[in-house]
Amino acid sequence: MTNFRWTVCSLLFFATMTTYMDRQVLSLTWKDFLAPEYGWTDADYGYLAGLFSLIYAICMLFTGKVMDVIGMRRGYLLSIGICTVGTLLHAVCGIMMSGILADTWVASFDGAIEAMHDAGVAGTAITTMSIYLLLGCRSIMALGQAGNFPAAISVTAEYFPKKDRAFATSIFNNGASVGSLLAPVTIPLIAREFGWEMAFLLVGSLGFLWMFAWLMLYESAGESHRVNISEYNYIQQDTVSASQNYNENEKDTSEGIDSDIINDGKPISFLRCFSYRVTWAFIFGKFMTEGAWWFYLFWAPIYISDTYGYTTDSPMGMALIFTIYLISMLSVIGGYLPTYLTEEFSLTPLQARLRAMLGFACLQLIGLLQMPLGSHSPWVLVIIIGIFGAAHQSWSANLFSLVGDNIPKKSIATVIGIGGCAGGIASYLVMVFTGALLQYAEQMHDTFTFLGYSGKAAAYMMMFSIFSVSYLIGWGIIRLLSDYHKSTVRMS
Repeated sequence: MTNFRWTVCSLLFFATMTTYMDRQVLSLTWKDFLAPEYGWTDADYGYLAGLFSLIYAICMLFTGKVMDVIGMRRGYLLSIGICTVGTLLHAVCGIMMSGILADTWVASFDGAIEAMHDAGVAGTAITTMSIYLLLGCRSIMALGQAGNFPAAISVTAEYFPKKDRAFATSIFNNGASVGSLLAPVTIPLIAREFGWEMAFLLVGSLGFLWMFAWLMLYESAGESHRVNISEYNYIQQDTVSASQNYNENEKDTSEGIDSDIINDGKPISFLRCFSYRVTWAFIFGKFMTEGAWWFYLFWAPIYISDTYGYTTDSPMGMALIFTIYLISMLSVIGGYLPTYLTEEFSLTPLQARLRAMLGFACLQLIGLLQMPLGSHSPWVLVIIIGIFGAAHQSWSANLFSLVGDNIPKKSIATVIGIGGCAGGIASYLVMVFTGALLQYAEQMHDTFTFLGYSGKAAAYMMMFSIFSVSYLIGWGIIRLLSDYHKSTVRMS
């Protein structure tokens, strides 16, 4: 049997890695480079990060359907191409501000802000203009990134049987951790030596390399000359099993959430997707948990700087952030767990997935200990955040696979986009609320308290507490929607 499916999985991994590195450039440069240059506050950063999440959410609502219509080969290529262009455009913001406000196009990245000050531009105008310019660039980047997960999950369902999908998803989803791992040890150094604009240019250029590899390697499983008959039969084992269990009077529904979805090869209409419980299970699962991941992605470097005083370009700051995402890569174990439960305990994929997700949700309660234990050492803090991140990525891999297991392949991207929109809206609310809360807590000082903490520490503790319990709430909703008691037929 050939193993080309794992080559495809590696392409999904690198696509996810590059998109997450693109996201991280802003969070790793704003505190020590952009904020001093443009006069940004926590609220400004929260506003910018929140609007990116909102635009990302809106775009996801429709990009999934577009992917299903035009196909994954063209759709994924277009998605990464737009994301790459949006990332590169960040680099010209300094030049644009210099040209527009000082009426002088600066030939290099240095001196843009000096030119604006020489022109007598007020600080508020500089801050406002910089936010709007970067927001435009991030809107383009959000449009491109919105296609990554709908396409990746759809391709995973095309190349892997149900029992392996969460494992494959956890592998490519670890691209987020690897991207976040590489970012703190490269981006601050590039920004310090060559300017923050060069960080966007170099990281954004990685997208062109991926696009070339995708064009050279990817074809659908049924058309690829790199997939032999043995591998194709392995990929299609669920289809064969379903046909064996089907009779003229009754469909086999032992492994699905919805019993009335007919996989006849035709895509499900956009509105009809909302009539299925699996869609709503995915929507609530993303809405209750996605904001936590985005919070740590965008605010963890700022939290470390606020609490311990380590800047993002300092050796200690880079080491701490690197450790967080190194630990989060343990999520590959969580992705394999449903496969293990299915094979060793004869559970159906749905039963194994739900039991694994319950364990990951309970593990998130460790977030309540972040600040009490983190007061002893920043290393204790980053270990706890890393475990939190690993549990989230494991949860996410199984949540994505829940859709791939129950929705026809030609409609998977549509449902992923719908749920991704819900997660993006939640992330927007989290980003804006966090920024406003931190600024308010800083202004109130010791008069703002929560669970024994005061000031900005109280604000962070409030956010950690919310995220620690949100996964259990999300799991409870998914459990109610999944009709778990009907899933009694075991895999042979």
